[in-house]
Amino acid sequence: MDKGMVQVICGEGIGKTSLAVGKGIGALIRQKTVIMIQFLKGNQEAEGLETLKQLEPDMKIFRFEKSSTFFENLSEEEKAEERMNIRNGLNFAKKVLMTGECDLLILDEVLGALDQKIITEEEVKTLLTTRDEEMDLILTGKVFPDDLKPYVDLISQISNVKVDNQR
Repeated sequence: MDKGMVQVICGEGIGKTSLAVGKGIGALIRQKTVIMIQFLKGNQEAEGLETLKQLEPDMKIFRFEKSSTFFENLSEEEKAEERMNIRNGLNFAKKVLMTGECDLLILDEVLGALDQKIITEEEVKTLLTTRDEEMDLILTGKVFPDDLKPYVDLISQISNVKVDNQR
């Protein structure tokens, strides 16, 4: 029995989700099953989601939010509804982690839900400590709190580097 790895992909740069998807495809190549739960994506990027859905049934993608607007731009009433949807996604993630339903679970932008104070640091700690020991777990988002570092094996930081190409 191998112990699963917990990885964080964070930072201000673009490409966190793409890197996580790439790791998911790598797991598929190794005959592993993958579940990706996306947070704070709403129903945006429907074309991209349809492309990812072609990887099913080996890689399953879930989104629980209904709005196509960024969370911070929603009215208070809409935010309340989306918080419930996001919490449903979090509860589904807990179930997957406890049952060992897949070999790799990707919680895309779950750190954004933490940063937006939709979920708590304690809830993330619970996710990290109650998972099936053999399951790999990837968390993505811009900000990763220092208090969670003891619970992870690897942190990849993504940053943008501006290049001055004056030739």
